[in-house]
Amino acid sequence: MRQLSGKIALVTGGSTGIGRATAERFAEEGATVYIFARNKKDLEAAASEIGHGVIAVAGDVTKTGDLKRLVDRIKSGHGRLDIVVANAGTVKSETLAEATEETFDETLGTNLRGVYFTVSNALPLISKGGSVVLTSSGLGYASFPGYGPYSASKAAVQSLARTWALELAERGIRVNTVSPGPIETPIIDKQVKPPVTGEQLRENFAQLVPMKRIGEAQEVAAAVLFLASDESSYISGIDIPVDGALLASL
Repeated sequence: MRQLSGKIALVTGGSTGIGRATAERFAEEGATVYIFARNKKDLEAAASEIGHGVIAVAGDVTKTGDLKRLVDRIKSGHGRLDIVVANAGTVKSETLAEATEETFDETLGTNLRGVYFTVSNALPLISKGGSVVLTSSGLGYASFPGYGPYSASKAAVQSLARTWALELAERGIRVNTVSPGPIETPIIDKQVKPPVTGEQLRENFAQLVPMKRIGEAQEVAAAVLFLASDESSYISGIDIPVDGALLASL
């Protein structure tokens, strides 16, 4: 029997990268999967390519109206959620000396506010025994110049997960996080700043990691699958780093 047979799942940021890999793995394991993201073209392409009846709903996690529309769609279609993966996020490099309100608001708005209101809006649909998985980051633990708002947002996500694990325990709902290290996703290319090339940036990341490589989105998805499945039924309030021992080396 597949691990998620009969489960109803939501994955935000489900059109690319870790979110798409997670949605694909969930679908392969028997779940009915809703994916939610801003780029309608990428979202519909992901749903088509994944197959398995994946349902695409376009919208923005920073917009309350979009989240309510998403939840209404799930409620009318299936009436419940067993799994919520709040994965939508953004990253921009900006030092304190370069600080702009735009970058701060976009980063905290997506990575923190977006996670908070994704889960709060979905909560009435989450069934007993359900699982909530939030995507944090290794930078939620570590400090790196230029990533102050991003690191703060991801540390806050871990704090939310621990608090929610306590608040929702009596309802039988588990809440955990995963903290990816350097992962091969489209986000890496968005960090490229000349004269450094994408290839050089990837090599730089790989040299930081004790395993001497960057990870694959499917490797993060495997950790999310474990936390979403009944195999982790007594696990709540924890974080799983998926980083090739990077945090252990710091």
